[in-house]
Amino acid sequence: MSITQDFDSGCFPNWCAGCGDFGIWAAIKSALVKLNIAPHEVTLVYGVGCHGHMVNFMHAYGFEGLHGRPVPVAVGAKIANHTQHVIVVAGDGDTYGEGLNHLLAAMRGNHDITVIIHNNGVYGLTTGQSSPTATKGYQSKSTPEGVIETALNPLALAVISGATFVSRGFAGDITQLTDLIVEGINHKGFSLVDALQPCVTFNKINTYQWYREKIVKLQDLGHDFENVQEAIKIAMQDDPIATGIIYKTLKSTYESELRQLDKGTLVTKPVSTPHNLLDNLSTGNTNAT
Repeated sequence: MSITQDFDSGCFPNWCAGCGDFGIWAAIKSALVKLNIAPHEVTLVYGVGCHGHMVNFMHAYGFEGLHGRPVPVAVGAKIANHTQHVIVVAGDGDTYGEGLNHLLAAMRGNHDITVIIHNNGVYGLTTGQSSPTATKGYQSKSTPEGVIETALNPLALAVISGATFVSRGFAGDITQLTDLIVEGINHKGFSLVDALQPCVTFNKINTYQWYREKIVKLQDLGHDFENVQEAIKIAMQDDPIATGIIYKTLKSTYESELRQLDKGTLVTKPVSTPHNLLDNLSTGNTNAT
């Protein structure tokens, strides 16, 4: 039986006091404990950003990749060992920005990974430039006269791109966010948990109070998350902001379509050395492992 302390690395976060990252960090640990997942049974892949510092604060298998590239690393980890729980911890700038195409490809393939996005509308690590989810008109260091573009809608994009579990939580509601992460990990297929995460230092608009005045919980509204049209309608809604499971369906996962995984994980299979492989090819032995 795992406990929260099993996932403590001994290093305390250096995030700004009040940062929404603390809530997401707590929710991830609580979800793993609820599922009785041990540290060695989960692989956490991080992007670059304030969220990426979590690699130092979580006792589990962890990998911090290049900016915008955590999703393909996670996909590779899952294919290599499909018995492992693989979770991406990323940011809106990291994965909704530079890494968006990787995200779409993973959704299309329905890879069995869980992607948790710290969504605060800014690049916090580089001191507050606007991110792809910043609203039109938002003023920042990079957009002093206001953002010109329309904000990216990650939830609507996920629904129409093949994601089979799409949800949104709030870092200020750790209980609901924990439950969504539990649902996402349990789901067989690609799961997105978009976590609204106030940046207390650089984003003075989307504060905890601002979110609390606008958020409604879908569980209180009787939302039919299997209805794709209704899911898109909810995802496109700006005010109120709906949290909970937006869309959920089942279809075959990418890993279930790979015959190579039928008889065990790839990491347990023997691999020919390049020298032996060349010898086999030269002798016409095409049955070598």
